[in-house]
Amino acid sequence: MDSKDRQILRALQRNGRMTNLELAEEVSLSPSPCLRRLRNLESSGAITGYSAKVDPNTYGLPITAFVHVRLKQHDDETVKQFENRIQQLDEVLECFMLTGGTDYFLKVMVSGLDAYEEFIRNKLHKINDIGSIDTSFIYSVVKQTNVFPL
Repeated sequence: MDSKDRQILRALQRNGRMTNLELAEEVSLSPSPCLRRLRNLESSGAITGYSAKVDPNTYGLPITAFVHVRLKQHDDETVKQFENRIQQLDEVLECFMLTGGTDYFLKVMVSGLDAYEEFIRNKLHKINDIGSIDTSFIYSVVKQTNVFPL
């Protein structure tokens, strides 16, 4: 991947709906080589898909929580079971395995505090071998971007 490919990726991260003509103009290429590079980025897996950014409040999910989960034990079966169960929970938008004192970091979105309580009591607590759960709620977004640094 060269600097021109990175320019293409950054432009698409800012606006995934731009036409090839607009993209070519923004990255200073003619349309045909730009399209060829774009197709190569897609086929190589550098571009993994396209999606719409949706306002969570308008959608009805105004509560975002970051949940730190520690497991009681870390054997292969426990880890596999936890990860499989997390995959099934629609409220969990992202799940990361971490180093340090927390095993997993979840991004959870719900319609309200009652929905969060329901999620914790009836879904997360039902997963075996969770040792602890620590939650932080977002009350303001200072910066949010999907555009990678240069």
